[in-house]
Amino acid sequence: MREIVLDTETTGFEPTEGHRIVEIGAVELFNHLPTGRTYHQYINPERPMPPEAFEVHGLGDDFLRDKPVFKSVGQAFLDFVGDAPLVIHNAAFDMKFLNAELEWAGLPRLPSDRAVDTLMIARKRFPGSPASLDALCRRFGVDNSSREKHGALLDSEILAEVYLELVGGRQPDFGLATLAAGPGGDQARGGDEVWRPRPRPAPLAPRITEEEAAAHAAFVAKLGDGAVWKKRV
Repeated sequence: MREIVLDTETTGFEPTEGHRIVEIGAVELFNHLPTGRTYHQYINPERPMPPEAFEVHGLGDDFLRDKPVFKSVGQAFLDFVGDAPLVIHNAAFDMKFLNAELEWAGLPRLPSDRAVDTLMIARKRFPGSPASLDALCRRFGVDNSSREKHGALLDSEILAEVYLELVGGRQPDFGLATLAAGPGGDQARGGDEVWRPRPRPAPLAPRITEEEAAAHAAFVAKLGDGAVWKKRV
């Protein structure tokens, strides 16, 4: 199963008050394993950056001035996420901004039921305990030492590790994604298939001698027609 772990940075708290997205970062997982494919985009919000938002992520007007506006990158973002579930910490916040930007750009909205909220998962697993991303990193021993300020791609990479711990460990099953290097160094899934063991092309040689086989056959013959070995098909 393909999943996208996602984070955004914004100019404020409410798109209805004119606030905009300034950064999107996303990490692709397949069967709960990172594939190496990521999406990262800085965005010109077409408005000044409030000082309190700058203090959070450090993305200022001078840096964002020459970045593309959302309308010019929105379709590329949708192409990357496809129809995969979106793993987000405090999903309601990011989803309302993404859908506002998509609507303003004349692009299709993302259904709310596609969001997997790691904040809700953490609160359910650890009721009464802190459930911020930093708190979960401390709980699971995930290294977040490079997280001096919020950054969408870095936070997505950290969240991917936290999410895998929340759902039962960093490799919760033994299904391995078949990965192959794709164009530009990205990792592509080999036909979106899960690796499974295949039959041996030739049976292994028997480990018992002819004498042992004959002795076993003689023993079974003495047990009569009701012997389990004679009923085996």
